[in-house]
Amino acid sequence: MTVNGTRLYFDVDGPALVPDGPRMREKPTVVMVHGGPGADHSHYKPAFSALSDVAQVIYYDHRGNGRSSGDDPATWNLAQWGEDLKGLCDALGVENPIVIGASFGGFVTQSYATRHPEHASKLILISTAPKVDFDAIHAAFDRIGGPEARAVAQAYWDNPTDDTRAEYARVCAPFYTVNRNTDWLSRALMRNETALHFNGPKNEQGRMDFRDALHRVTCPVLVLAGEDDPIMPMAFSETLVHHLPDERVTFRRYETCGHGVIGDRPDAMDDIRTFIEGTP
Repeated sequence: MTVNGTRLYFDVDGPALVPDGPRMREKPTVVMVHGGPGADHSHYKPAFSALSDVAQVIYYDHRGNGRSSGDDPATWNLAQWGEDLKGLCDALGVENPIVIGASFGGFVTQSYATRHPEHASKLILISTAPKVDFDAIHAAFDRIGGPEARAVAQAYWDNPTDDTRAEYARVCAPFYTVNRNTDWLSRALMRNETALHFNGPKNEQGRMDFRDALHRVTCPVLVLAGEDDPIMPMAFSETLVHHLPDERVTFRRYETCGHGVIGDRPDAMDDIRTFIEGTP
């Protein structure tokens, strides 16, 4: 689908209209906003396919990520990615989506939601942050993975290069989940140049700050976070919740859980399902 001048890859689980006795019933549409950057939507599968009985689920790859086009680094920024999310919904005729953004996808979702606060019916933010504190990330890797993981993490985040990223994937990525499963990483179609452009304190990841804009969010928000997440430590989600409107937000914290909340705690899907099916 062409969106804002760029071809975005998307995929769909389940119909939006289903037979229900003498009528056709419309299910809500969930739009999955993947992490990365530089990755693709594949880490959402197959877990989120389980939602297709209560919602139509749309996956897509950001511009400059995965199977999508968009080779101009000047467009690899949160403002553009947020507008692409809105533009994809418009192009597909999706109104009032439930938007699920995890990690970097949560950054994009915040960009979208603070620019278009009336568009989504609900937001689900998983393992993400409104502002990144890299010292806290280094300390979390030290606590969870030990001195080697801390050193490798700091080497990458301080100076993102192909070499430091490869070492980070080898040493640090296993600590994203408590079960140390890295199948999600092996399946992903990676575009490292996008990650190197965005990541680190000297790039947009270090400059972004949605804290003062989150009050614009008008829809219900579910925030999920793991106590053992080294890359988006729990304090980041606490800050996110603090800056969202109190009456709009529901916060779920999971013990024995890393960055991959659904992989580590499949019961978290019950909280997501309840939130989707609940009254807005």
